[in-house]
Amino acid sequence: MYLRDRFRSIGISLDIPDLNQGDFSHLTIARQLRQIETEFLLNEAPVTLIGSSLGGLTAAWLGQKHPQIQRLVLLAPAFGFLCHWLPQLTAEQLLLWQASGYISVYHYGEKRSLPLHYKFVEDAHQYQEQQLWRPVPTLIFHGQHDEVIPITASRDYARLRPWVQLSELDSDHALGNVMADIWQAIQVFCEFRLS
Repeated sequence: MYLRDRFRSIGISLDIPDLNQGDFSHLTIARQLRQIETEFLLNEAPVTLIGSSLGGLTAAWLGQKHPQIQRLVLLAPAFGFLCHWLPQLTAEQLLLWQASGYISVYHYGEKRSLPLHYKFVEDAHQYQEQQLWRPVPTLIFHGQHDEVIPITASRDYARLRPWVQLSELDSDHALGNVMADIWQAIQVFCEFRLS
C-alpha cells in the first residue's frame, strides 16, 4: 500500500492483484503465474513487475517467460524457499502434511495461521531459480535480518547475474522500516523524471 500511494503521488497507477485469490489454502506458483499473465498479457505495453516474498519469485518467473517485462523490483524474494522452509519441519510433520493434505502456515498479510495444501510443495519443486537466466534488469531489496528467507538466497542469485542489483538493508523480511529508502531506489532504478 505504501508503494501504491507513492506511485499515485507521481501519477502512475500501480495494480496490486490479490495472489491469494481468496483461497490461500490452494495457492500454487503456477496459479499465481496464470493469474498475473491474464492481467498484463491483454495489452503489449512494457511492464515493470514488483513482487514481495513469494510474489517476488513469481515476478522473476514471469520475467523469464515474457519479453514484455522490462524490469523487476523484488522485495525479499523467496529464492530457494523450499530449501529454507521444509527443513524446519520434522519428518513426522512432513509425512502428516502429505497424508492429511494440509498444514497450518503463518500468513504475514493476514497476520494469522491458515491451512495450506501439500500441492503447494509439489508445484513449487518445478520453479527453481537456477533456471532464471533471461537478463531482465532487476533490483532486489533484502533485509539483512530476514527471518524467513536468508539474505544469502538473494546474494547467491545476484552474484551469478550481472543484470541484478542487490540492496542489502538493515531490516527483516517485512522491510517495513526501510520503505522510504526502497521508494527512493525504485525511482532511480525506473528512471522516473520528476519535476
